[in-house]
Amino acid sequence: MGEIILVRHGQANSTATTEEDYDRLSPLGHQQAAWLGDWMRAHGYAFDHVWSGTLRRHRETVAGMAFAADEDARLNEIDYYNLTTIMHEVKGEPFPTPETFGDHMPKVLAAWQAAEIEGAETYDNFERRIAELLAEAAVPGRRVLCVTSGGVIAMVLRHLLDLDLIKMSRVMLPIWNTSIHRIHLRGEEPILAGFNAIPHLDRPDRAEARTYY
Repeated sequence: MGEIILVRHGQANSTATTEEDYDRLSPLGHQQAAWLGDWMRAHGYAFDHVWSGTLRRHRETVAGMAFAADEDARLNEIDYYNLTTIMHEVKGEPFPTPETFGDHMPKVLAAWQAAEIEGAETYDNFERRIAELLAEAAVPGRRVLCVTSGGVIAMVLRHLLDLDLIKMSRVMLPIWNTSIHRIHLRGEEPILAGFNAIPHLDRPDRAEARTYY
């Protein structure tokens, strides 16, 4: 049986207002990545292939885990900051706050899917590149690690579980920084086997190190 393990990056710069400023790990994000790498080695994890997105927060996370990775832009996140700005300009939608983000995200995804707004890529291209990556990673007998972002993980689950956009957006909201998501292969068929695990943070003295953003 093969296995794909998806890991969300460590905590990034959560006070940012632009994608460029967001795209770097906080001191806690670096620590989360180091703890995850230590946990994996302590539990005998070895990988036949390690992939990372090309964004800085992806590269810093996999480096903090102490794994060597091949970079693949298909693992890069949705261009959410730009989509939010365009959503505001085109449809007058207010910029999200931490309190309104959960309702804002499905509106942005729906407008993006309908081509009412467009960022660095189309929605169809985003959906297609994740499907292509998933198919390429799904090799029987091989264990693959992919360090990526929450939107990519949610899109993988959309493909596996046939989620609509509302359910996909709900899946995105609770994804922890440096969380583990497991996909087992039944032959070449990918099956969700685990979601949003943080065993490296699941101890009382690390309770405050569990972050969503």
